[in-house]
Amino acid sequence: MNYKRGQMKLSFGMIFSIILIIIFIAFAFYAIHKFLELQRTIEIEDFSNKLQQDVDKMWKSPKGSSNESYSLPKRIVRICFTNEDESYNLELLSSEMVIKRTTIEHIDIAEIISEEEPYCILNIDKKVELRLFKDFGEDLVTITRLE
Repeated sequence: MNYKRGQMKLSFGMIFSIILIIIFIAFAFYAIHKFLELQRTIEIEDFSNKLQQDVDKMWKSPKGSSNESYSLPKRIVRICFTNEDESYNLELLSSEMVIKRTTIEHIDIAEIISEEEPYCILNIDKKVELRLFKDFGEDLVTITRLE
């Protein structure tokens, strides 16, 4: 009896197809990662814009108080109001680094940081809750934590 050993042969087309499948899967994971990163960036920009709009609305009124809730990505642990540098007054922080620095116009930063600097508000369950208020005769809006 003559037994022949079986041999597995992969054609060039089969090898090429496997390589293409691996490349497509890697690209899909890369695209999903970039899409989620873009979503987080948009959420951060949306927070800054909405906060500025709410501050402007309060600033234009003679007196008022408003409790606001804003959504932020989970990686933002807290937002901090500071007067360390004149180029910004708000920092969005992760646990180990600054994610974004921006300036919110028409806020009374001296009053906000009068008791603690930086004045930080925690991001709890992807929500930051603030109280915006302005009294008669005041020119700027004050922001505090909701307690």
